Amino acid sequence: MTLNELKFIVALAKARNFRKAAEMCFVSQPALSLAVKKLEDELGVLLFERSRNDVTMTAVGESVVEQAIRAIDEANRVKEIAKQGNNQLAGALKLGVIYSVGPYLLPEIIPILRKSAPEMPLIVEENLTSNLEMQLRNGVIDVAIIALPFEIPGIKTLPLYEEEFVVVVPSDHDWANLKVVP
Repeated sequence: MTLNELKFIVALAKARNFRKAAEMCFVSQPALSLAVKKLEDELGVLLFERSRNDVTMTAVGESVVEQAIRAIDEANRVKEIAKQGNNQLAGALKLGVIYSVGPYLLPEIIPILRKSAPEMPLIVEENLTSNLEMQLRNGVIDVAIIALPFEIPGIKTLPLYEEEFVVVVPSDHDWANLKVVP
């Protein structure tokens, strides 16, 4: 039994005519007739009563066609699941950010993410570094933006950007002429 055979009997049940069902399935009428007969032989039951002008389903044919519709729907669902699995951007990105950088980085990052993956849902969690680490380890979030240093076994750290911090002092301060603060 194949999905095509199931599609053929569903089309035949709708069309009640072999020629029309074959057209609906984009196959020749003899190919459809042969496939329906093969399925009936495999199942050991007559699914359709054939007359010169009409095709009607038998009682068992009605039940088989109903189940065939469900099987086709489930097969389509399997394809959809596989398709979504191929698209890594189909699921939500759960992004953790420390409180101190969220207000500065999120307005920059969110538009970039929306442009590159408009269908991808984004969930943002602002929290403390220690909480974000735990959420990352437990799979609650996918990615965290935190301040360095952050050396935790099993977690890969990649620099996002570098920012130079400076000390500002009055010109008459002891450090005013130093190149590096001690």
